[in-house]
Amino acid sequence: MSVVLELPERRLHERYFAQYPAEAARCLENMPPEEAAAVLGAQPARGTVGIWERLSPAFAARAMEHAGSRLGASVVEQMDPMRAATVLAGVAGEFREEVMKHLPAHVATEVARAMTYPPDSAGALMDTQVAYYTGSMTVQDALQRLRGQRRRGFRAIFIVDDENRLQGVVDIQDLALADDSMLLKDLMRLVPAFVESMTTREEVVEKFERSRVTDLPVIDFERRLLGVILHHTLVEVAKAETSADIQTMMGASKEERALSTGLFAVRKRQGWLQINLLTAFLAASVVAIFEDTIAQSTALAVLLPVVAGQCGNTGMQSLAVTMRGLALREIYVRHWPRMVFKETSAGFWNGLAVAATTCAGVWVWSGSAGLCLIIGLSMVISMIIAGVSGAVIPILLTALDQDPAQSSAIFLTTVTDAVGFFSFLGIAALLSGML
Repeated sequence: MSVVLELPERRLHERYFAQYPAEAARCLENMPPEEAAAVLGAQPARGTVGIWERLSPAFAARAMEHAGSRLGASVVEQMDPMRAATVLAGVAGEFREEVMKHLPAHVATEVARAMTYPPDSAGALMDTQVAYYTGSMTVQDALQRLRGQRRRGFRAIFIVDDENRLQGVVDIQDLALADDSMLLKDLMRLVPAFVESMTTREEVVEKFERSRVTDLPVIDFERRLLGVILHHTLVEVAKAETSADIQTMMGASKEERALSTGLFAVRKRQGWLQINLLTAFLAASVVAIFEDTIAQSTALAVLLPVVAGQCGNTGMQSLAVTMRGLALREIYVRHWPRMVFKETSAGFWNGLAVAATTCAGVWVWSGSAGLCLIIGLSMVISMIIAGVSGAVIPILLTALDQDPAQSSAIFLTTVTDAVGFFSFLGIAALLSGML
């Protein structure tokens, strides 16, 4: 650093730029962006490319705007397309268009492709206005740069090496409490989680929920820091992913939105509606088996929806808890025995309590002890099986490498209806003499 300070501020030697680009970049970042732009503009563009590539994207974007679109285009033309895209992402839209106009067609195409990320990728979610910090910087230097950046929302700063490769992270709280003379490398800890720019939204949410980080750094294939997905963005993404899971649980598509066209909704829903119809016929066939039993006592037909409805509610409660556990990585496929035991126990005790209330109501309505016994036994049995089904179905789909949110509810509805009908009518057939 002392070598830099001995040179005139606005006339850094071209050889120094060529031999020590990383050190020169850190020195320039201590200047106002307009001064750094003037220093870089005084040198041939080909001699400053290495420095532009090592500047933090936020600083490089501001300096390039001061340097002008023609110089910016000369630099971008010789930069790595990915690094150029990261810098251009932080400039004003009109300035970016001017730079792109001055680029040769093939270079503009490469840069434009590098700037375009799939909508559900980490690259599309990240904030590129991130400053770079090195382990050799002092706490005082870091705080000054942080104040100069005047950005809110960051809860940590990320440490990079001379090639801008991610090395570690320092929490803002640790930075604020440290002595001014301490080096960042002494405060640095390993980065608990990071993602590549093309990582999908689902994987970003999984990484966030597993690691419980506040800011998630985004890197390229060479581990260079491209940007950061901030905490509030992570939360919004997690909410969006959860709402999408809720849609798929009900047989709707993740792509469908509240204001999607009716034709789009029909196209996305029709398949699952047909499957649901088929499973409904399967459940109805169970009732058909006991047609003679129902004919002997019309009270069975009246009470049949009560058992099926309670069975369905029990299954959906179990399904919701299990789906949440799978989404938050609280449970895995290997935990299925514990889930079965838990839901068996919960179904038994809940079944006894609900059965007692149901029997009291049926006694007041019909005065039949046999009917009370039948519906009480079926209620306990069906609630146990429904609870276990609600836990096992999403776990089984996960084990088969299928999305448990896509069809769990439809399969569960079939099971709970069939079990509710079969337990109630089956017990009624066995105890028909008591009706």
